Amino acid sequence: MGLTILNSVEASQAFGEKWATDLVGGEIFALHGVLGAGKTQLVKGLARGLGFRGDVTSPTFTIVHEYRGGRLPIYHLDLYRFENEIAALTMGIEEYLPSEGVTVIEWPDRIAAFLPLQTQHWELEVVSLTERVIKKK
Repeated sequence: MGLTILNSVEASQAFGEKWATDLVGGEIFALHGVLGAGKTQLVKGLARGLGFRGDVTSPTFTIVHEYRGGRLPIYHLDLYRFENEIAALTMGIEEYLPSEGVTVIEWPDRIAAFLPLQTQHWELEVVSLTERVIKKK
């Protein structure tokens, strides 16, 4: 996948759902983008694509949400509140890098030095109120 235009919340979720098709566990997705770029919407679709049927929300204040009950567990990390890598490591973030499931990290720049080589980096760019562009970095 190269450059994709996402013109709605539903399109963002469908993109995430399509991602889930070939996942086997151990994947790490680093999602880069400003607040409101649609990172959590992608995770909602990814969770649905893996068979998770519960609510998927941003873990901004809890740091990690674990979604189980689908084909693979999803570990959704939001590192926005961390000021540096040491703070993130103190919280035990490294246990998700990699994991037996799928790890998705919002604000991955907070732990850039600790991300494994297999991490897939994706950039979400806000084009308008309803349109986003996602591309592999």
